Amino acid sequence: MKVKTRWLTPPGQRAWRAVVGVHQGLPGVLARALQDCGNLSITDYVVLVALTDGPDGLHFQDLASTVQWEWSRMSHHLRRMAKRGLVTREECPKGGRGAHVVVTPGGCAAIETAAPRHVATVRRLVIDPLSPEELDMLTVLCERILGRLEADRP
Repeated sequence: MKVKTRWLTPPGQRAWRAVVGVHQGLPGVLARALQDCGNLSITDYVVLVALTDGPDGLHFQDLASTVQWEWSRMSHHLRRMAKRGLVTREECPKGGRGAHVVVTPGGCAAIETAAPRHVATVRRLVIDPLSPEELDMLTVLCERILGRLEADRP
C-alpha cells in the first residue's frame, strides 16, 4: 500500500528550514566560543553543567539520562574528560552499584572560566534579539517539540 506524502506547505517549509539553520549554525558558534575561552568542547560543557547543577555530582546512569546519551558514548566521553582532569569516577556514595561522576577542581575552574563567555554568546545570539513575548513563545514552542521528542523516545 502506498502512503500519500503530506508535503510541507511553503510556511511549513520556511519554518523547517529555519529550524535546520539554527540547528546547524548555533552549535558551531557556541563550540568556538567555548574553545576560545576554556578549551572545552560543547559536549564537555553539557556534561559539566549537568554535574554542577547539583551539589555532589551524579550517578553515571542519571548523568547519561540527563544529557540523553547512550551509556557507551557517556563512558567514552567521561574517560576522555577524566584524562584531562575535568571529572572523576567514584564509588556510589549511597552504597549502590555503579559509578558516581564528580567534577574535579580542574573541571570547576574550566566551567567557571567558560560559563560567562558561553552565556554572553547565548544572550547575544538567542535571548537579546527577542522581545520578552517572543522569548516566551520560543520557550513554549521548543517545550512542545521537546515533549513530542520525549514521547517518541524508545
